[in-house]
Amino acid sequence: MRTLFSSGLAVALLAAATAFAQQPAQPTSSTQSEAQEQQKRQHQQPGNLAPVMREIKSGEPHYASIPGRETNVLIQPPARFPGQATMATAGEAWRNFRNGPVTFYGGWLVVLVIAAVLGFYAWKGPVKLHERPSGRLLQRFSDFERVVHWTVAISFCTLGISGLIMLFGKHVLLPVIGYTLFAWLTQLGKNLHNFIAPVFIAGVVVMIFMWLRDNLPRAYDWQWFRKAWAFFARGEHIPSGRFNAGEKAWFWGGVILLSAFVAWSGVVLLFPNFDQTRAVMQDAWSVHAIAALVYIVVSLGHIYMGTIGVEGAYRNMREGVTDETWAKEHHSIWYDEVKSGRGGAAGGAVPAGAPHSEEKP
Repeated sequence: MRTLFSSGLAVALLAAATAFAQQPAQPTSSTQSEAQEQQKRQHQQPGNLAPVMREIKSGEPHYASIPGRETNVLIQPPARFPGQATMATAGEAWRNFRNGPVTFYGGWLVVLVIAAVLGFYAWKGPVKLHERPSGRLLQRFSDFERVVHWTVAISFCTLGISGLIMLFGKHVLLPVIGYTLFAWLTQLGKNLHNFIAPVFIAGVVVMIFMWLRDNLPRAYDWQWFRKAWAFFARGEHIPSGRFNAGEKAWFWGGVILLSAFVAWSGVVLLFPNFDQTRAVMQDAWSVHAIAALVYIVVSLGHIYMGTIGVEGAYRNMREGVTDETWAKEHHSIWYDEVKSGRGGAAGGAVPAGAPHSEEKP
């Protein structure tokens, strides 16, 4: 009988403890006052959620049933990007930075550089040869080099144009072509940007290893920098190796440095599934956009010099050969090395498939 009574008492105590544990916790005095304040505000100022929004905008983590980084933070805490005088939630601050300084100054930078290049061409025209072409051809670039170069060049142009459309399109194209065509164009540009980016990165890596040795600085490169204006303004030819100092500056500053910035930040943006925070994505976009704009405007000079800015330059990369006169006047040190058999094709050799002609006086 005593055993039965003890068992019953134990069961009763267990049930009571379970029931007590399941009861909701009694609110503290501070919780009660906050709830009362909220109820009072609902009657006096319907729709006034200022205290709630202040708590949300504080960036403090709260409970969330979905696991992951920042899933328990609805709105980022206040932040301030360069050029901003006041703090705002980080998302709003980033939006103002994107649509403000980056779009305004970046857009004018692109416009002014294009105008400068066209104006210089109209003023001076291309840098011409001093002597007539000899008709003898030298191999300037191999087939492999040209494939790598054009892979990087075409992918770069595709990325640059699609990026400009996504950044400036709503200001420039949307008022002209309308919402339907603009939506189609931006969607196409976004997909091209995402899928061609890895091709560009891989091509740049190959190009760096392919031309690294030819772009190492030499003592005679300083002479090119000192006389650069004479080259552009008066067509004065300056001795240089396979690549002149301007091309080497483009290689180290553009192909290596700026490519590193746009590639690193682009990969962060391209693969957000690696659990990056919103702040990391915003910073990566800022680096990507600024570096890409600088890359684009600097590339305009490279494109200009390689096409219409220097007579005969485009043929080098299109066909892989150059006339001996062009080589002597623009890259005399490299020309001497080739003629002596120390670099490039044999002196005076005409590559297979190239047109043959008599030497001109």
